[in-house]
Amino acid sequence: MSIQRVIISGGGTGGHIFPAVAIADEIKRRNPTVSILFVGAIGKMEMEKVPQAGYEIVGLPIAGFQRKLTFSNFLLPFKILNSLWQARTIVKKFNPQLVIGVGGYASGPTLQMANLLGIPTLIQEQNSFPGKTNKLLAKKAAKICTAYAGMEQFFPSSKIIQTGNPVRNLVSKHSELLDEARLFFHLDSSKKTILIIGGSLGARTLNDSVLNQIPLIQSSNVQIIWQCGKNYLSQIEDRFEESWRENIQVHAFIQRMDLAYAAADVIISRAGALSVSELTLIGKPCILVPSPNVAEDHQTKNAMALVREDAALIIRDDEARELLISSTIELLGNPVRCEQLKNAIIRLAKPNACNEIVDACESIIS
Repeated sequence: MSIQRVIISGGGTGGHIFPAVAIADEIKRRNPTVSILFVGAIGKMEMEKVPQAGYEIVGLPIAGFQRKLTFSNFLLPFKILNSLWQARTIVKKFNPQLVIGVGGYASGPTLQMANLLGIPTLIQEQNSFPGKTNKLLAKKAAKICTAYAGMEQFFPSSKIIQTGNPVRNLVSKHSELLDEARLFFHLDSSKKTILIIGGSLGARTLNDSVLNQIPLIQSSNVQIIWQCGKNYLSQIEDRFEESWRENIQVHAFIQRMDLAYAAADVIISRAGALSVSELTLIGKPCILVPSPNVAEDHQTKNAMALVREDAALIIRDDEARELLISSTIELLGNPVRCEQLKNAIIRLAKPNACNEIVDACESIIS
């Protein structure tokens, strides 16, 4: 049976939005006449990014609990009730064959109402440690597509399909692009290259780690491609000295990530679910610095899923300013260890995630 009507709900971050759009694209590729409706949270980035990808989206007034005591926390119960009621109306009116939840605030009320209305649901869990909402929703879900092994401790094993996370298409041919990458970034082929990815908004710890170790970088035979984030570019440029440019390139955002991946000998990154999945496909030695500012310490758990397989190294956020650059340069000087990490991380790659998730969707409705 073909998929004719489907709701995809969730968002809040690119780590939720990109998999959602990738799933929608694959559903549409297989079923060109399908009607797809996204349900997001008002004021969150999915309300902008999903229409840019060519899909219709409606928003719920749902919000999260703030750690600090704020007036919005007092309004939260009313927002949840309102979101549940609106989600019920949306689901009944659209009448989908299936509702897919990708995580984020809107996913909870939408899947909860679909379950109550008898419409089958599928959860796409990106992290190695699920949030409370997905643990509750899993009881009624038809299938749960996970990125990591060992999720039986959180979800019913009979519902789990380990698919991996959908990732950007740019990672598929990075190994063929080394010469183009060196020309694009004006790299010295005699030097090893470190790629530092702080996300589109940046990561203060990673940025400070570079700035605090400029003398070590300058005295080592390395060059750095550094995505510092748009929030930090002006601060960094105020401190940046012209003599540093020989070894360090700083970018607010790297448009050609395929070329950046191709050029890298070692990659430094946060440990968001989507980033980790992407890195397994890239197959380069990685040092992960999990952000401490995420719910339930998801990033540390994501990173440890690789570290336990000897597929990546981890440095704590509070140690990174002192240890990150020196540890990376030390790793570059150990080709045997680099090869071990490379071989181990490639074994964890799940390149067909999107196809397998849509296969699961089709199996549910048929």
